[in-house]
Amino acid sequence: MPGPATRTSTADTDVVCLGESMVTFLPSRPGRLADVPSFSRGIGGAESNVACALAASGHRAKWVGRVGADGFGDHLVEAIGGYGVDTSAVRRDPHRPTGVYFRTATDRGNGAHEVAYYRAGSAASAMSPRNAPYADLLAGRVLHLSGITAALSADCLALLHDLTAPREGRPLISFDVNHRPGLWTGNDAGPGVLLDLARRSDLVFVGEDEAEEAWGVRGAEAIRATAPEPEVLVVKRGADGATVFSRTAHGREDTVTTVPALHVDVVAAVGAGDAFAAGFLSATLRDLPVRDRARHGHLMAAAVLTVPGDLTAPPARAHADRLAALDDSAWGTLRLGPGWTAAERAPEEVRST
Repeated sequence: MPGPATRTSTADTDVVCLGESMVTFLPSRPGRLADVPSFSRGIGGAESNVACALAASGHRAKWVGRVGADGFGDHLVEAIGGYGVDTSAVRRDPHRPTGVYFRTATDRGNGAHEVAYYRAGSAASAMSPRNAPYADLLAGRVLHLSGITAALSADCLALLHDLTAPREGRPLISFDVNHRPGLWTGNDAGPGVLLDLARRSDLVFVGEDEAEEAWGVRGAEAIRATAPEPEVLVVKRGADGATVFSRTAHGREDTVTTVPALHVDVVAAVGAGDAFAAGFLSATLRDLPVRDRARHGHLMAAAVLTVPGDLTAPPARAHADRLAALDDSAWGTLRLGPGWTAAERAPEEVRST
């Protein structure tokens, strides 16, 4: 059905992603952080993860962020650019460091999982309406934001409020709620502001669990009643799949589409939500039916779920299209494990939109 992707645009960039990216230290073996002897270096950040996945899928993606004038900042810009992401709008801060974090090898859903963030006072926390590169931020077909940025500082929250405000020629605003309780501890604003940002956006991703924790709202229908404004609301329901509420720009009634999750042999769950958003956005840019948008989200998430890190090569577009087109019975019996994305991958199958 028609949706927000049908808006016409002459933009040279498909998706602009704004947010903090950090250097990630991944453990050499399972165990408590206190017991892990060494770590390998990677990159992490919800919005840059989305940009990397989109660029690797053949889209024109730009990441806008702020990093320190340090070696970790150099690494982030180079690594993210290595995925084909445009990093020309990234700003360097000579007075604040690049954020870093350490995590255990345990899945986030396990109580033994640990993450140690070193991001207070980071370069990204200084993003504000005063120093943001608006010409870059508003130049794409889609501007992708997340609630993580809103939690970094009052200035970051002010920037997101400004970017989600109505304005002539505003790109489609994609907003992933991404409620991280630890970031709101001691924050004067509180996670309730994420609902305001969601209601000002066009396409919203939210998990049932985080909506209940942040807003006290339980169930997909209740979440939609609480946030009726977005043209598309994607409620992620874990193993139960995703429910998409969608309508045309001038429509009043929702079409409700529920798409079951895939059976996946999970290696690590980190980054799966970002990958789902990237898959859904990729299919939205191609104006695919709502069911296929959600299926592409599940497929992109499955690619990340079957590797240890936040990022991996996505399935080739033609391969993903074939899987997304399966009938309901075949989709329901599909099971994906490590290495599945390489099964039918060919370089010529990844093309720009």
